[in-house]
Amino acid sequence: MYMTQALHRAVQQNPDKVAVRFAGRARTFRDYAERVARLASALQQLGMRTGDRVAMLSMNSDRYLEYQMAVPWGGGVLNPCNIRWSAAEILYSLEDSGSSILLVDETFRPMVEGMRSQCRSLREVIYCGDGATPAGMHSYEGLLDAAAPVPDAGRCDEDLAGIFYTGGTTGFPKGVMLSHTNLCSSGLALHAEHLAPPAGCYLHAAPMFHLADMGLASPHWLEGNTHSIVPMFSPEGVLDAIARDRVTHILLVPTMIQMLVDHPAMREPRDLGSLQCITYGASPISEAVLNRAMDAFPGVDFVQAYGMTELSPLATVNPARNHTAEGRQSGKLRSAGRASYCTQVRIVDAEDVEVPRGTVGEVAVRGPNVMQGYWNMPEQTAAAVRDGWMHTGDGAYMDDEGYIFVVDRLKDMIISGGENIYSAEVENAITQHPAVAACAVIGIPSDAWGESVHAVVVRRPGDDTPAEVLIAHCKTLIAGYKCPRSMAFLDALPLSGAGKVLKTRLREPFWEGRQRSVA
Repeated sequence: MYMTQALHRAVQQNPDKVAVRFAGRARTFRDYAERVARLASALQQLGMRTGDRVAMLSMNSDRYLEYQMAVPWGGGVLNPCNIRWSAAEILYSLEDSGSSILLVDETFRPMVEGMRSQCRSLREVIYCGDGATPAGMHSYEGLLDAAAPVPDAGRCDEDLAGIFYTGGTTGFPKGVMLSHTNLCSSGLALHAEHLAPPAGCYLHAAPMFHLADMGLASPHWLEGNTHSIVPMFSPEGVLDAIARDRVTHILLVPTMIQMLVDHPAMREPRDLGSLQCITYGASPISEAVLNRAMDAFPGVDFVQAYGMTELSPLATVNPARNHTAEGRQSGKLRSAGRASYCTQVRIVDAEDVEVPRGTVGEVAVRGPNVMQGYWNMPEQTAAAVRDGWMHTGDGAYMDDEGYIFVVDRLKDMIISGGENIYSAEVENAITQHPAVAACAVIGIPSDAWGESVHAVVVRRPGDDTPAEVLIAHCKTLIAGYKCPRSMAFLDALPLSGAGKVLKTRLREPFWEGRQRSVA
């Protein structure tokens, strides 16, 4: 299995079909493959050797799509940077992965110029924006013009394809190592779920650094479909793209769906008749939002995909039939679906023994989609992957038909607007302020984001530093979306007999009366 196989097949079978549309540019599969082979050549000329990591920090674009294929084509390893991270977090991921080449667009050019001297591993920077190339950077189009195409390096199977950074329970991001087999098997599973019909068009509206977008795009590569791209999600931009490019499939997190259906642009006349399916993930969708979305997009299928980066990223699928009126009556709408193709899912106890149906335990997944491990973190890898089973940290039960129902999060993680936020990262940032003696960070319900970050802080004796000061301090250290949206102060945190903070007690007032203690 190899990532570039689908591109070779598309060029062979439909060379003149449009592969990608972005910002008024349209390129056929023949043209796209030619540019991929030239970019791979240029990266090699800049020093990329087999297994070298190449990073990209950019908004969505056609060049991002070229990067995703050109790096493995040239023998390298992908490292897509989270565009919502702070400079310090991005610097950490670059240095930790040893990325030697970075592609950057105009949006993030100032950030890269500011931190470039601090990154010891970084040798070359390629400017992939449309404006004039800044001093000290290589021109993306200039490199392609000067490069001769090179043959595909043939990286495949268990060769490392990418390092995808996620938040870390220890306070540092973790690099998830995914092989070609990992990514291809997940793509095949999604294709088997009928999420990429012939002659389809997939819209990249979710951020392309995120494995969810890359994963949902993969079956469309297999089918030889067209890829439409918007720089970032906006309701008007998405609606315009659907109408203009005859989009059939799109991935949105529930927050995006809510923003889309509630936006005034939904009431403007557009031909959205091409749209066949909206896949959502990251968190369950509320029935109120789903009802509004189904009313707004009559005849469009809604499908939930559940997984995580460590699973490349797919574990289970809740199909369209469970998002109908009949599905709601059966109760299956509240589930996260059941094991997709190529995966095996079970619910286990603390001893890794499968629990009876209806009993809450931890979701564990086995299959060719399970990561190789965490980059440079063997102990965390061994803790997460045991006997081939990836332990997700999600608490759930399974019904008699194999559907899983997520009820709690065993890992100390918050999902807000589809983004994973680890409490430890936020707590580490808050406690660096001299006014803070102790703190605990939890997720609380949010109609807009699913969950929002809430901090409970114990200040040092005699200190009265206000919440807004502590939140502003937080924003200097970590990405804004990770910072608390609310804060409360206590004289002491509740502790267990073993001295651990009782976060369940802190969460109780916010989640009381709800079926799940996560969004």
